[in-house]
Amino acid sequence: MTATRPPDPPGGRWTDRLLAEGSDPDPRFTLANERTFLAWIRTALALIAGGIGVALSGELVGAPLRQGLAIGFSGTGALVAALAFRRWLRTERALRRAETLPPPALAPIMSYGLAAAAVVLLVALLATR
Repeated sequence: MTATRPPDPPGGRWTDRLLAEGSDPDPRFTLANERTFLAWIRTALALIAGGIGVALSGELVGAPLRQGLAIGFSGTGALVAALAFRRWLRTERALRRAETLPPPALAPIMSYGLAAAAVVLLVALLATR
């Protein structure tokens, strides 16, 4: 005998709305989705820590560039943290509906952005020596 859930009221909790869609996927897929979410959160924390590190770098990098890089890294970390949950939710919803998984839209932006920031930091470090 299969238990059925009563319909959720409109505007209920997001978890209730998510669980009301489709059917439970294989737990391995849900757990893999959670691990990916946690990896994005670790990346966000690393970006924020990098922003703090650049902010505290003292005279290693000039003040305007140091502040810009610190704000950029920290802001990107905040963005990644916010979008990590959105990605987790979209993927979980697709798993429950047996749909194609959404592509990682943030990955190329973050990759190119970090590469550009690293080049700017490298040039700034080389210019101060």
